[in-house]
This record gives sequence, C-alpha cells and structure tokens, in this order.
Amino acid sequence: MLTGQFFQGRAFDLLLKKVKTATVLSKPKRPQTPKPPFSYKSIDLSFENKDRSIKYGGTLTLPDTSGIKKYPAVILISGSGPQDRDETIFGHKPFAIIADELSKKGFAVLRLDDRGTGKTTGNHAIANSADFANDTEAALDYLLQNKFIDVAHVGLIGHSEGGQIAPMVAAKRKEIKFIVLLAGPGIPGLDLLTEQNVAIVKSSGVDAAVAEQYGLLFKKLSSAIIASKDSAAAVENGITVLQNWQVPDSVKTLFKVDKAAGRKTYMKEMVAALYNPWFRYFLQYDPADNLKKLSCAVLALNGSKDLQVLPASNLEGIKKALQQSKTSNYEIKEIPQLNHLFQTCRQCSLDEYSTLEESFSPVALEIMSTWLLKQVK
Repeated sequence: MLTGQFFQGRAFDLLLKKVKTATVLSKPKRPQTPKPPFSYKSIDLSFENKDRSIKYGGTLTLPDTSGIKKYPAVILISGSGPQDRDETIFGHKPFAIIADELSKKGFAVLRLDDRGTGKTTGNHAIANSADFANDTEAALDYLLQNKFIDVAHVGLIGHSEGGQIAPMVAAKRKEIKFIVLLAGPGIPGLDLLTEQNVAIVKSSGVDAAVAEQYGLLFKKLSSAIIASKDSAAAVENGITVLQNWQVPDSVKTLFKVDKAAGRKTYMKEMVAALYNPWFRYFLQYDPADNLKKLSCAVLALNGSKDLQVLPASNLEGIKKALQQSKTSNYEIKEIPQLNHLFQTCRQCSLDEYSTLEESFSPVALEIMSTWLLKQVK
C-alpha cells in the first residue's frame, strides 16, 4: 500500500493498494470517437521545423485528394501537458472528433503529437508556451506548402493553453485569417491559476469563504516561487509565507499546514508542480498583450461550468483585449452546462471528465463549424 498526496488546488490524500487478483476494467464508452471507413482522406505524416531540431508526427485530414481542389485549413493546438494528436484524455479524443466534423464539412485539419509525445521528438518538460507557439508555426509552414491547402483561408483552433498559443501565433503570422479559442485564457496566468484553485477547492466541498482565503494564499505562494532564485529557496520562501498566514488554526489544519512538517511537505509539492519552465512562463504571461495585436477573425467559446478557465473573467478579458485590437470580426459565447473539456456535465467536477460518455458537445461543434464556414465563404 502506498500513501501520499495529490496536489491540485490543495493537497488531497492519495491511497494506492496492491491487490492479488487484477480487476479487468471495462473500456469506457466513447460513442463520438470517429471510426473508419471515413468519408474523407486521413493521412499520417511527419515533417521537421526549420532548424531540424524537432520532428513532428501528426495526421492531416482532407475532404478529398482525387482532384486539384484546394481546401480551407485549420491547425488544432492542444492544452497544457503532453498530449497526443487526438488530445486523448480518459479515452476521449476531442481533436479526432473536431477533425472528423470539419473535414466532413470541407476543411483540411492538421493535428499533431506534442513534443516528446507519440511520433514527435523533443523534450516537453523543458518547454514553455513560446516553444509550443514555434511548433504551431512549423505546422503552419508545412500546411502553406501543401498543394491541397487554400492558403488564403488558414486558421487555428486552440483548446485551453492552445487558446493562449493561437493568438501568439496569429499576432505574428498574418497568414492566419481566423482563430477559435476553446476555453482560452483571457487574464494573466497568475490570476487564472488563482481563480482555478479557488474554484477547485470550492468544488471539493470547502466553504466558499475559506476557499477565497486560500486563493489569496496561493497567489502569495506563487509570487514567492516566481521570485526565488532556485527551487530550494522557493520552498523556504513559501514556508515563510505559510507561517505568516493569518487564518484560524482549523483552516491551517484543513490544508495540512498547521505543523512545520506539513508546511515543508506542502511547499515541496507545490514547488515540484510550479517551479519549471512552463509554469514560470505561464504565471507571468498576460494573454491580452497578443490579443490586442490581432487583425484576424476570432471566436471565443467557454463552458459555463468550466472550473479550470473560469468563463466570466476570461471571456471578459478576451472581449476587452479584442476591443483594443485591429479586428471587429469577433464573437464571444458562453455555452451553458459545459465543462473545461466541452462535455455536457452533470456534477461538473474534475473527476466527472472520465465518467461522462460525451467527449465533445455537439452544440459546441455546431457553433464552431457554422462560424468557420462563414469565415471561408
């Protein structure tokens, strides 16, 4: 038996038990996952970036390859963490579903394995969002050379962190004519993660006022980590913040930081999670900077039950930034009862991601595909 803690918002107890007889788990039902034969062409491919430091593996779906027709195209950009080309999570394959839907409606769709995942080389652990933006640019360069692509109608669809990367690329590359942000960030990374942690703590049953107090603590701890010269200093600086946390002892006990040993364990886990190139970049990044530079069309969607990228603040942040941009062609929608993965949820907790059969809301798919078709007329 192994005991430990899982860190997300706060430390949750984790218990792993060894069993004598393996239990065969039934494969979860994922009825939306596309299955062959397809009505479009699906091509597995590989290519390199300009300096040949990364080789990418991916799939390009095309409505047809028998003639000389060119198709509008989109590149799919995944969320945080190493993801395969289908953005597979708990057996759900949302990017395969999006590619299937759009290629049936006349789009070429390119989706890639992330760095260090599947057929793509590189080290995901030392990369940040700017590096992933470079990967998207490499994908764009590949598409622009493909004989089946209508280079006048090329766009990006980014989910979560991908919704941060899409504006980074579109602000730089004028070949991008439209972008779709699926639960994309609209506020600075530190603010987003603070809101996310408060929401997750609330969803675990913690009193709302206590969760808000934790949010203030999380922001102080994160700022201390960013300012630290190394991980050891980050742990010590965080412990000092915890020692000075002015809340009732019962609250400290709840978060397991009432004793010195608990504070040290807590900070070691938090620093292990946050003291890396990706998090340090994300915590200090403000998406408004690139959103304000956009001249392409933008569709921003978010689910009303998203606990990871909260819809109210992030959609408002996107709206305010776009009002200062060069584009007047943008739509911002909050879709009822959808979670961060764009599933129609019931309890709408994080652990429901795996139990829901729906992989991606048909309502969201229809909104997105209808908008995209308008952009390529």
